[in-house]
Amino acid sequence: MVETTPRPQPTTGQLVDRFGRVATDLRVSLTDRCNLRCSYCMPADGLDWLPNERVLTDDEVVRLIRVAVERLGIREVRFTGGEPLVRRGLVDIVRRTRELSPDLELSITTNGLGLARTAPALKAAGLDRVNVSLDTIRAETFAEITRRDRLHDVVAGLKEAADAGLGPVKINAVLLRGVNDQQAPELLAWAIDMGYELRFIEQMPLDAQHGWSRDGMVTADEIFTMLEREFTLAPASEPRGSAPAELFTVDGGPATVGVIASVTRPFCGDCDRVRLTADGQVRDCLFARKESDLRTPLRDGAPDEELARLWTVAMAGKRAGHGIDDPTFLQPDRPMSAIGG
Repeated sequence: MVETTPRPQPTTGQLVDRFGRVATDLRVSLTDRCNLRCSYCMPADGLDWLPNERVLTDDEVVRLIRVAVERLGIREVRFTGGEPLVRRGLVDIVRRTRELSPDLELSITTNGLGLARTAPALKAAGLDRVNVSLDTIRAETFAEITRRDRLHDVVAGLKEAADAGLGPVKINAVLLRGVNDQQAPELLAWAIDMGYELRFIEQMPLDAQHGWSRDGMVTADEIFTMLEREFTLAPASEPRGSAPAELFTVDGGPATVGVIASVTRPFCGDCDRVRLTADGQVRDCLFARKESDLRTPLRDGAPDEELARLWTVAMAGKRAGHGIDDPTFLQPDRPMSAIGG
């Protein structure tokens, strides 16, 4: 349940909102560009990408991460996009971020297309693990959803990531009604056979076309119904904490499957995330309608302590929840590809 009563503010040096939630997980979007055209994310002909001059440079990205880690208590950094593997400086950004602290948890969310050639370098640079978006293991369905015939590249990338030690390798899958929803059991069976951890995610209202509807979304309850036709699921014993996925053992374990029910079972009350867009804007929520600019003061010469102060102020006003069920809810202007997952 989302808490709506503000709590006393904890100590400084943390990204704390007025409900007492502390952000320790930073999602850093490195680009809004992507080499797939998934139907639930963007139109077939793509989007108008951010101009290069608005995108943070590698040095600017690393500096803001350093401020977050050294001054604001960030303990986990995940690189996202768009598709982060298309960012030329990715490996060096990972290496420089790792140099900030050996204790940071570093991961990446990717579509996996370029993973086969980059996984060893990412591991050597200090990346811990990968999350790969994959909605089907049928080539024809993959091509229908992504508008690209590239399933073989994703499968190869997953294997290379596992071989490089970027584990546990996790897969994120979105089910689309009438497209791949009936394939959920076979995707889970394949993931278990390959040793990957699968997470199903409810489709969220973050598409560029603003065509999302709750009636068309495959819900968590429907996902459970489909999986339980072929598997026995039981709640995992480990506590969920701030993790978005509810975990379930499959056929007695040790394999598990997760369901991220962002819409029907929101977990906003335990949220510990903050997002930095590719153009240097702080977003306190995936569904936020406003952003806070760090790029301008950064380029105007603001010292680290001022950037930290601005970041702290940006987080203080975070809402209690995403409000998707509220009749006044408005989808963010930016789609997922421009926000960073």
